[in-house]
Amino acid sequence: MKLLLTLFVWINFVGAPDLASIRKMYTEAPKSEANAKDFVEKLSGISTTDDKIMVAYKAASILLDSKYEKKLGEKISRFKEGAKLLESTITNEPNNIEIRMIRLSIQENVPGITGYKKNIKEDKKYLTTHYAEQNGPLKEYLKDFVLQSKSFSEKEKQFVK
Repeated sequence: MKLLLTLFVWINFVGAPDLASIRKMYTEAPKSEANAKDFVEKLSGISTTDDKIMVAYKAASILLDSKYEKKLGEKISRFKEGAKLLESTITNEPNNIEIRMIRLSIQENVPGITGYKKNIKEDKKYLTTHYAEQNGPLKEYLKDFVLQSKSFSEKEKQFVK
C-alpha cells in the first residue's frame, strides 16, 4: 500500500509541469512544429479541474498545434477546441492577467479568417491597467511579451519600461 501511495504522489508531482518551464516552452512553441508538439505533450495531463493558468496554457497548446493539422476539418476542430477551452478559463478567472496575456498572444497571431480576434483591445487594456500590480517573475514575463507584441505600439510599450 505504501508503494502505491508513493508511486501515486511521484506521478502527480514529478510528472506535473511547473509554471516556469511552461512559460519558457510557450515562448518557443510557435517557432516550429516540433516545439508545438512538445508543448502539447507536456500539457497533455492537465485537466479542466487543474490550475486555470495551466489550463489556459493547455488551450494555447491546442490552438498552436491546430496550425499543423493536415486535414482542414481537423484543423478547424482542433482550433475550436482550444479557443473554447481558453474562453472557459477566462470566464472562470476574468481577472487573471496571465490568462489574458495568453489570449492576447493567440489572438494577435491567428489569421483573421478564424474570427478569433475580438478581445485584443480589451486584453491590452487589462494588461496596461494591471501590469504594475504584478509580482517580479510574472511582471518580467509580461514585460517580455509586451515588448515583442504586435498589438502594442512603441508608445504604448512605455508602461513596461
